[in-house]
Amino acid sequence: MSNMTQCESGRQQQRQSGKLRSLARIFRSLAGRSCRRNWIVDARSAGCFALIFGRRASTALPTNWKRLSPHYEKCGKLPALAAACAALALLAGCNMAPKYTVPPVQTPPAFKEAAGWKVAQPTDDVIRGKWWEMFNDPQLSALEDQVLVSNQTLVAALANFQAARAVVKEARSQFYPAVSAAPSLSKSQASKSISPGARTQSEISLPLEASWEPDFWGAIRNTARADTFTAQASAATLENLRLTAQADLAVDYYALRGQDALKDVLDATVAADQKNLDLTKSLNQAGIDSDEDVSQAETTLAVVTAQDTNIGIQRAQYEHAIALLLGRPASTFSIPALPAATNAPVRPPEIPLALPSQLLERRPDVAAAERSVAAANAQIGVARAAFFPSITLSAQGGFQSTSVGNLLSGPSFFWSLGASAAQTVFDAGLRKATVEQYRANYNSTVANYRQTVLTAIQEVEDNLAALRILSQEWDQQDAAVQSAQRTLNLALHRYDLGIDSYLNVIVAQMTLLSSQQTAVTLHVQQMTSSVQLILALGGGWDTSQLPPPGWLTLKNTNGSSPTSLGP
Repeated sequence: MSNMTQCESGRQQQRQSGKLRSLARIFRSLAGRSCRRNWIVDARSAGCFALIFGRRASTALPTNWKRLSPHYEKCGKLPALAAACAALALLAGCNMAPKYTVPPVQTPPAFKEAAGWKVAQPTDDVIRGKWWEMFNDPQLSALEDQVLVSNQTLVAALANFQAARAVVKEARSQFYPAVSAAPSLSKSQASKSISPGARTQSEISLPLEASWEPDFWGAIRNTARADTFTAQASAATLENLRLTAQADLAVDYYALRGQDALKDVLDATVAADQKNLDLTKSLNQAGIDSDEDVSQAETTLAVVTAQDTNIGIQRAQYEHAIALLLGRPASTFSIPALPAATNAPVRPPEIPLALPSQLLERRPDVAAAERSVAAANAQIGVARAAFFPSITLSAQGGFQSTSVGNLLSGPSFFWSLGASAAQTVFDAGLRKATVEQYRANYNSTVANYRQTVLTAIQEVEDNLAALRILSQEWDQQDAAVQSAQRTLNLALHRYDLGIDSYLNVIVAQMTLLSSQQTAVTLHVQQMTSSVQLILALGGGWDTSQLPPPGWLTLKNTNGSSPTSLGP
């Protein structure tokens, strides 16, 4: 008997030694930095230890585990650490997604076209609040306020963001067990032809079932992360659409005011040509001018009148475009023309200029592209988790009886507990190919992110160059208008004296009209380029306005972010 006991004890020691060697191998493979590079226990390895030894992590190690490290006294008591790590393993599990960092992008130290432009200081480096108020146009401000309320493109984008929020809530619901109830009531009776003594039987069942899939490999967590990042990208896309709609409205508004200014110029030209025609007819009747001069004056008046009438087409189209941006029917919307005295050209406002590197935090489209990269990175973790088994815990309990009277009694209670695991054994490379697919998707989003940043820098440079050149050109064109006006005055004076023919007056008139039209066009380009520069700089938005992950799962927010989301 004693020999058998000793043999059994020897076998147990051998098994224990085998487990000890397995434990040592796990430590060597999973260990990172530790006391003298010998020990480290994290949430993942602690869970593995518990599985290997088939017991709690705090008691999973053999009694002679100290032999594995001569530095036990410096590293502390390992069983307590293992127990804590085992608890963390159940909560945290493993994360199969690569560690995420924002993809690096090379940005220049300054904008090339910003020569002579004021670079904003930290106290004034943002376009604050309602950026359109910098233009000091009350009617534009009133129209901009309506865009956030009724623009249907923004309403659709807000609905898309709300849908993305709902997807986040769906993903996070997988962290918790699913509980269901299936009460039933049935009566049955066997055939009395077969069983003459059969009686009617009743069965009442009140079961409660629960099932839960622990997130050991991070598939659920990475899905939730990916959905969260996608929702943040949707929020940034919504902000980008808002900024674009506001900028489009300002551009259309100044284009419409440009048509009004052109009409003022053409109206004045028509009036002047009518006066010259009347003068030419008088001189013709007096025998001083010929019929040819009268015909030339009539032709000039007719051409300018046709141009004046044509202005109405583009003005109507800009007015209809503004109505669309405001979410209103074009048939019921109109913007009255301003009097010529109040529609004089003004200089565009001074716009604070940021550094190129700051565009990464101030452009919503750049932020949306970066959040898409983060989501693609998390999807890799979801794909890699498919290599590991899925474990499901289930429980069932309730009451079952043949009568209502004793349904809730102790003898009627029943229960069951269980666990199951499923692992794909062969899939012909499906999971590996899926991981490769998501890695390729990640590389694609990185490229798109970098391209978005490059596009943002280009747009700023384009509008800086446009504003710098247009400012010089407008001064030059203003001098050209003044010179053309002086030439026309001289031509009219010489014509009145009979020195020159009316042809010289016509040439001078057309030159002045062309110069005035060019000046109006340049002013419109200046104002629209200023709007486009504000758009390229982000319009006062920054990444701090992205909804935080915790906010995405709140209830009763009506789609409105604590920062700027929602009308």
